Amino acid sequence: MKFGIVFGGVSFEHEISIVSAIAVKKALKCELSFIFVDKLGDFYLINSDDMRANFFSSYKYKNSKKLHLKKGGFATHGIFGMNDLNVDCYINLIHGRDGEDGKIAGMFEFYNIAFIGPRLEASVMSFNKELTKLLAHKCAVKSLPYEMIKRGDRVKTELPFILKPARLGSSIGVSVVRDISNLDYALDVAFEFDQDILVEPFKEGIREFNLAGFKAENEFIYSFIEEPKKSDFLDFEQKYMSFSSSCAKEASIDDSLKIAIKDAFAKIYNGGNFDGALIRCDFFVLDNEVYLNEINPNPGSMANYLFTDFTSSVKKLANSIKPQKNIDIDYKFINSITSNKGKLA
Repeated sequence: MKFGIVFGGVSFEHEISIVSAIAVKKALKCELSFIFVDKLGDFYLINSDDMRANFFSSYKYKNSKKLHLKKGGFATHGIFGMNDLNVDCYINLIHGRDGEDGKIAGMFEFYNIAFIGPRLEASVMSFNKELTKLLAHKCAVKSLPYEMIKRGDRVKTELPFILKPARLGSSIGVSVVRDISNLDYALDVAFEFDQDILVEPFKEGIREFNLAGFKAENEFIYSFIEEPKKSDFLDFEQKYMSFSSSCAKEASIDDSLKIAIKDAFAKIYNGGNFDGALIRCDFFVLDNEVYLNEINPNPGSMANYLFTDFTSSVKKLANSIKPQKNIDIDYKFINSITSNKGKLA
């Protein structure tokens, strides 16, 4: 099976997406094509040998072939016309805006392109942290209490608390506030990235667990459950600079907790209509209760480090994705009016 890895995008997480694509090159043992989206929104076909960070930071990618969208996929301009890119299924590996807010999903759906990733509605629901809270409530999955603030609002949550930009991942702009003297700086940092900030109580010593998975042919395929080592919260480096490693270990927890975490994952996946996507959910466990922390709709390197056979899992998901049904447009209605009245011709 041939996959097309779409990465980059106009996002604060643009560089994270590049690192993620480089990592997935090593993890996914298939024939891969790499489609880079630069800051202007142009598409480039990147040679596999050029998948290095400095190839992009030095703008050498601009010498690569430009790609153009067409029904069913991408193509390059050739001497005798368009040459289709030979790909069976694309993977949305753009993190943050563009990739996780629904733009890329809508583009793929509009051009009837088979892809792995959340669809438009699921993208919108998981990209906005407040909407994720509402989804969890709808699915009867617990989440921590919260408030939303804009610039100038007073924070009502008691110290200590954590500030999170509403529409950003990778722990960018996130701060833990333990002392009120640090609040103004933390707010300035958060508002650099979003006009809406989510505030949650910060729970000392809370346990966090990560679970990735997807549904194929009505069967859930789960990764193992990881309990990541962390300090206060998973920062940028912990989340993204280690996702190409194979050192993740299965959490040592009892079967009842495993079942509870998987049950919460399935409720979120089904309730959010994540069909066609491999997602990772991060959970808290507090007083033996499972709480949803966040949904990662396009997890870094697709959470390969949590699967014992990542390549087989991705192939299984790709093979389960059904083609979009076409709508037959035949203009019968307009033609019938025209033939009967002769007024709209």
